[in-house]
Amino acid sequence: MAKRDYYEVLGVERGASDKDIKKAYRRMAMKYHPDRNPDNKDAEERFKEVNEAFEILSDDQKRGAYDRHGHAGVDPNMGGAGGFGGAGNFSDIFGDVFGDIFGGAGAGGQSRSSAQHGADLRYQLELGLEEAVKGASKKIRIPTLVECKTCDGSGAKKGSKPVNCSTCGGVGQVRMQQGFFSVQQTCPDCRGSGKIIKDPCRDCRGQGRVQEYKTLSVKIPAGVDTGDRIRLAGEGEAGVNGGPAGDLYVQVSVADHAIFQRDGKHLYCEVPITFVDAALGGELEVPTLDGRVKLKIPSETQTGKLFRLRGKGVTPVRGGSSGDLMCRVVVETPVKLTEAQKELMHKLQKTFESEGEERQSPKKTSFFEGVKKFFDDMTS
Repeated sequence: MAKRDYYEVLGVERGASDKDIKKAYRRMAMKYHPDRNPDNKDAEERFKEVNEAFEILSDDQKRGAYDRHGHAGVDPNMGGAGGFGGAGNFSDIFGDVFGDIFGGAGAGGQSRSSAQHGADLRYQLELGLEEAVKGASKKIRIPTLVECKTCDGSGAKKGSKPVNCSTCGGVGQVRMQQGFFSVQQTCPDCRGSGKIIKDPCRDCRGQGRVQEYKTLSVKIPAGVDTGDRIRLAGEGEAGVNGGPAGDLYVQVSVADHAIFQRDGKHLYCEVPITFVDAALGGELEVPTLDGRVKLKIPSETQTGKLFRLRGKGVTPVRGGSSGDLMCRVVVETPVKLTEAQKELMHKLQKTFESEGEERQSPKKTSFFEGVKKFFDDMTS
């Protein structure tokens, strides 16, 4: 199938500046990037087409050859000015093979001078339980590598531009003849970039990128939990040679709460109750993330009993029904009793003994009967 015009692929005019070509490439690369178009073969082909167009038009020598001769001028199989030679001999074929093994780029490959995707970044964000459950908007400040504004990412001093490396001819690779074989290696002078910066930019020192801190607003969806992460596309490090920026992944960590413990979509809390409330029953106010609610305690409630408040838990971030709030009651033993209170407790204890403990303290009676049987079995 015939190739489309490279300028048409990037959506720019033939007289477009290097800066315009770079901007157009970023826009198109972001649009058709495989991460944004999973399992989309058409987008994948368009992404390759955009990269190929940028590789030619971002290189002065290749662009000149393309402008004069069209695709034939940059087709390596046709001996064009932008290619790496003709069909080649036997050693050239092996050179391509060894070049691939050692990280080179033969015919049909992609040299290291082409645009490279920026690195992804990760940021650890700690949230309170309420923020995680209800959602929030958080401001974060991160260090990252961004394109140098002084040189527009070229690495060269303003008014100048990188030139093709004379050692490798702008390919980024050199061939080393080893007897019958020709092996490709990274160019030692330009370190694979294909370009030499004779007059580097002062601000970025020829790197094309500078480190800056930037502040971002992160929208936290309701229901996130520890281990979840939020992807901010294009907020990672700037790409190399005009490549697209990486992504920023915000890793969520939910802090411990003073009252509630979370287990998936359910919440748990301990509710202390008095001896009297446990014995006679009563009504208490218990906290939820939506405010206070009343909880009815039946008489003769024992420590550890769970009361379920339906729908008072967490709505999962990926959808589904809301969880519940589990209130575990803990009977609190009275402390710092007055003499009068102690006397009353003694009188109450005597009434228990007179009524028979097996009736009013069945768990205690059952426990000591089990202990007695255990020791009897040991001595029998």
